[in-house]
Amino acid sequence: MDRAKVEKTDVETIVVNGDSLRRADDELLAELGYKSEFKREFSMVETIAFAFSIMGVVASVSSTLEFGLVSGGHVGMVFGWLIPSLFVSSVALSMAEMTSSMPTSAGLYYFAAKLAPPDYAALASWITGWANVTGQVTLVCSIDFTCAQMITSAISVASDGATNLSAGATFGILLAILFSHGIVCSAATSVLARLNIFYVLLNVGTTISAIVALLVLSDRVSTRDAFTLFENNTGWSDNGWAFCLSFTSAMWTLTGYDSAAHISEEVAGAAKAAPLAILVGVGATASLGWILLIATSYAIPSISAILESELPLPMAQVFLDVLGKKGMLAIWSLIIIVQYVTGAAQGVDASRVVFAFSRDNALPGSRWWKKINPYTQTPVNAVWLVMVLAGISGVLGFSEAALTSLAGASVIGLYSSYTIPIFLSVIGGQDRIVPGPFSLGRWSKPIGAVAVAWVSFVMIMLLFPPGQTTTADDMNYAVVLIAAVFLFASLSWVLSARKWFHGPIKNVDPSIDEEKRSE
Repeated sequence: MDRAKVEKTDVETIVVNGDSLRRADDELLAELGYKSEFKREFSMVETIAFAFSIMGVVASVSSTLEFGLVSGGHVGMVFGWLIPSLFVSSVALSMAEMTSSMPTSAGLYYFAAKLAPPDYAALASWITGWANVTGQVTLVCSIDFTCAQMITSAISVASDGATNLSAGATFGILLAILFSHGIVCSAATSVLARLNIFYVLLNVGTTISAIVALLVLSDRVSTRDAFTLFENNTGWSDNGWAFCLSFTSAMWTLTGYDSAAHISEEVAGAAKAAPLAILVGVGATASLGWILLIATSYAIPSISAILESELPLPMAQVFLDVLGKKGMLAIWSLIIIVQYVTGAAQGVDASRVVFAFSRDNALPGSRWWKKINPYTQTPVNAVWLVMVLAGISGVLGFSEAALTSLAGASVIGLYSSYTIPIFLSVIGGQDRIVPGPFSLGRWSKPIGAVAVAWVSFVMIMLLFPPGQTTTADDMNYAVVLIAAVFLFASLSWVLSARKWFHGPIKNVDPSIDEEKRSE
């Protein structure tokens, strides 16, 4: 047979199979109650890359190193990452199972509605949706503000400390970053999918480079000190509790993996690709992050010296000490880019949540935020709403305590939304859904119970102040931020929403026409 004909036949087979896969995805989405409004242009590899990129391991570790340094020193860095990573895997497994069963951009609040008893479905969906939106927006702000701090750190090092930008200048950089992210996140799905391959290569490459540089070029401390030296710089007298506070670093980094669920309407073979992306993203980030922190622990001879640095982020001082000025600026530039693309990926994720929640008329001005741009076929209005809200949240950056609290608030908001549907599944909700290709089977409830218990502990922990004695300057304002949102959501439910919000709204007939199935 002519080779050209064979190759043409192979291409046609791939196209037909791809079309069949997308048609099956659209039919499943219709059975869930929604019409397809996106182009399914994320492949399995690109979906995994997206879930991994959104956690930006090297940039996230660089952003949150202070938590481990303060709350345990070397032990806080190494084991303050390992322990929560193991428990987060239970959350990821449960979320992957739900996503495989119900692959829709609505994600967690849709899961909550389907898993809850019918009389409480709307309320569960409402609470979960608002918690997720809060976490998504504050995470965008937290990532991008840290990116701005990274830039100010680079400027300070490049000028040998002569130029230290003010909080106002840092806020200005934040707004510039958010504006550029608004442009990037408004792109078509095909563009966003391809960008994530670049994101993941940059992320992994920079992480490995940082690990090698820290291990090879530093005057390493002993293995015993790197793994067992404990220092409590928190202000809490109880060393055990102080160590627990180091979990914040891993919990802040290991967020956003629900993104695979939120882009599932843009994914081909979503019921398999999305849950796989969640598991690979969390597993790879946890593993690489732990190795990077071990390398960092070896490279720090004095915890107190790093904490006394005038640079906004302690990791910048670590690289400066190990690599010198030029070496630090070289790798720090790459880390800034990683943080930037992490913020861009998170912006896409947050916009899909806003779009989906608005599609069910749950947000003020929903008619604007649920619109799909006819040119890019993406929710451009939702993208810019996220950027504006993140910019408003960035005002907290004028207070160091409030900015730190923003990180806690994003974790609490997101993990609250993760846990509600998992809890509902454990208490019997699993019987109300049809399992997808990925199912935990008889292990579903035990794993879910571990996830709920872990997140309950972490959310309480994140509400505590950094020391036993607090002032307005070092207060943990996460409780204020979270309470404000939950108060608004609760009041709006009692006064209004309970009368008109009935959970996810079907915008397509769930019964699929047999003629369409046979096409």
